[in-house]
Amino acid sequence: MENLILHKREKKTLHDAKKGRRSGIIPGVIYGKHMNNIMFEIGELELSKEIAKNGEHAVLNVDVDGETHRTLIKEIQRDPVHNKIIHLDLEELKENETVVTEIPILFSGEELIMKKGGAVQKEKSSVKAICKSDNIPKCINVGLASLNVGDAYRLADVEMAQDITFMEGLDTIIATITVNKKPSDIPEENS
Repeated sequence: MENLILHKREKKTLHDAKKGRRSGIIPGVIYGKHMNNIMFEIGELELSKEIAKNGEHAVLNVDVDGETHRTLIKEIQRDPVHNKIIHLDLEELKENETVVTEIPILFSGEELIMKKGGAVQKEKSSVKAICKSDNIPKCINVGLASLNVGDAYRLADVEMAQDITFMEGLDTIIATITVNKKPSDIPEENS
């Protein structure tokens, strides 16, 4: 895994982060149990490429002014209007440390459900889990193709490695298949 280059950030004025964002620089912080917080900044394009490649809850090796850290993306704050990244939190990881993280869910087979006259009602987009930092999956693949109208896909149906423990109950519903109603199927009300 290639190191992502970060630059230390000095807070000189109250609006430094806002000025940086306008010029394509994203502020962030690295924190951990055995270190002092490090404020950093990174280019928006570089960060977006890394997130697209590894996901929003990935483990990243970062280099801050010659100092290497193994980190977990803990939180990505986004602008509510434009959905642009405005801040990044990274948590330092020790070798093979046990961590709590969110694992995104990737759904497949939705087009087959639609052909059967169903619609997918997604209940969750990610799942909180405990695992070793070396074994964090990029995502959980949920194949819906074999389901029929009225079926539910639960957390218990997910096939995962034994060393990954979900923090939610195994009966938690991830997705349900409902009848797809077209606008022509809905009766009109007479007024």
